[in-house]
Amino acid sequence: MADTQHDPSPGTRWRRAVVVGGGYAGLVTARALAEHFAEVLVLEHDPVGPDTGVHPHAPQGYHAHALLARGGEALEGLFPGLRAELAELGAPVFDYGERISFLLPTGYAPPDRVGVPVQTFTRDELERRLRQRVLALPAVRLLAATRCETVTASAPGRLDRVRYRAHEADVPAEVTEVTEVTADLVVDASGRSTSVDRWLTDARLPVSAKTVVKAKITYTSACYERPAGDEQEFDIAYQMAFAPDVPRGGVVLAVEHHRWMCSLLGVDQHVPPTDDEGYLDFAHTLGNPRLAEQIKRGIRQGEIRRYTNPGNEWRLHHKNARWPERLVAVGDSLCVFNPVYGQGLTVAALEAELLGRLLRRRRADAAGLDGLSRVYQRAAARVIQVPWTLATSSDLMWTPTGQPLPARFAHWYNQHVFALAVHDPDIWARFVRVLNMTAPPSLLFRPAVLGKVLRRALTRRSG
Repeated sequence: MADTQHDPSPGTRWRRAVVVGGGYAGLVTARALAEHFAEVLVLEHDPVGPDTGVHPHAPQGYHAHALLARGGEALEGLFPGLRAELAELGAPVFDYGERISFLLPTGYAPPDRVGVPVQTFTRDELERRLRQRVLALPAVRLLAATRCETVTASAPGRLDRVRYRAHEADVPAEVTEVTEVTADLVVDASGRSTSVDRWLTDARLPVSAKTVVKAKITYTSACYERPAGDEQEFDIAYQMAFAPDVPRGGVVLAVEHHRWMCSLLGVDQHVPPTDDEGYLDFAHTLGNPRLAEQIKRGIRQGEIRRYTNPGNEWRLHHKNARWPERLVAVGDSLCVFNPVYGQGLTVAALEAELLGRLLRRRRADAAGLDGLSRVYQRAAARVIQVPWTLATSSDLMWTPTGQPLPARFAHWYNQHVFALAVHDPDIWARFVRVLNMTAPPSLLFRPAVLGKVLRRALTRRSG
C-alpha cells in the first residue's frame, strides 16, 4: 500500500512525520514533532507498550545513566512536571555539589553547593514515563513490533518514503503485508544500528563520512534494594577513570523506590565480573569505598548485566553536500558517545528541542520544510561539538601513541584543574557547570582559572 505526500498550507500543521525507532531518542523527538504534525508515526522494532521501560534492544539501558543538568532542563520543557513525577517515586533532586562523593584523580571534590540541580533515576523508569506521556498525545501513533524495511525517495534529492512491515515471532516476514507511506519529515532514531548508509546508497546519494574515536569501556551493573533506614550523606558516589593511571571506576546512584543503581567500569582488559563475589571484589579495588559499602549492604534485584562500548562514533551528515531533503537524524543514529561521560541522554534531548524550535520558526514564517534537513544537521553538529570534544579528548589519551596535540593539551589542563578543584570550591563549581553543559568550556579558561593553572604548572616545573 502507498499514499501520496501532503503539501500543507502555509502556517498550518504538516500532515505526517515518521520516526524510525521508539527508544529514548525517538520518544523525545516524537514529543517535539507532535506540536507541528497532524500525525507522528513511530515505528518500533520491539513489542513495547505503555508500561515498557528500558527499550529491549538498547543493552546500555540497564546501566547507570546520568542526565546532565542541561538535559534535565530540556526534558522538563518537553514534558512539564516530569521531575516532580519522578520525585514522587523517590528519585532524588539535589545540588550536584552537596550530595555527591566525587573522587577525582587528585582527591575528593569539595562538598559545597554549586547551584546545579540534578536528579538521579533509572533509565528504565525514565523511558516508561516518557513512553506513557508520548503515547497519550493525540497526534502520536506507535506501531510496535514493526520493522522499517527501507526509506526511499518520492522525488530526486529527498528521502521521505518509508516502507515497513509488522513482524511476529512465529510468522515468516515474507507473508506479512508491507505498508508504504510518504512523510513530510522522516527522523532516523534507530540508534547505532541505523540503516541510513543503505538508504543513501540505494538512492544513489553519498554516504556521510564518520569520525571514530575508540575507547573500549566495559560496564557491569546491578540494582540494589537499600536496607531500611539506609540514610547516607550522598546520592551519588563516583570514581572517575582517568588515563593512563586510573583504568577502573564506577558510580552508585540513589534512584526511585529506595534503591541504588551501581555500575562498575573498566578500560580494556579491566573487565568487572558478573558474579556477586567478583563484583564486590572489583568494587573493593576502587579508591572510593562507598561503592563497595552499598553493594555489600544492599539486596540485589535482577541480573548483573555487562555491556561493552567500543567508543565514540559521529556520522558527519552536516558535511554531506548532498544530504537529502526531509530526512534528519537524532540520538545514537547521529552520534554515539562513550557513556562514561553521561552525555548521550542530554544531547538527544537537546536535538529534539532544536528540531522543535526550527519547526516552530518555519510555521511562524509560513515557510515549508525544504532546506530544513540541512539547517538542522548543521545546528545539531554545533550541539554535539562541545560534548564530543570533551569526551574524545579524554578517550584519546588511552592510546599510548599518536595522541594529537589538542588532546594532550586538554588532558594536561584537566589534570591541573582537578588538582586545584579539590581545594578550590570556585574551580570545582566551574567544572561542574561545564560538565553539566550549563556553561561553555571557556568558563574554565577565564583569567581567574588560567592564572591558577599556569602558576601551579610553573611551580611544579621549577620544583
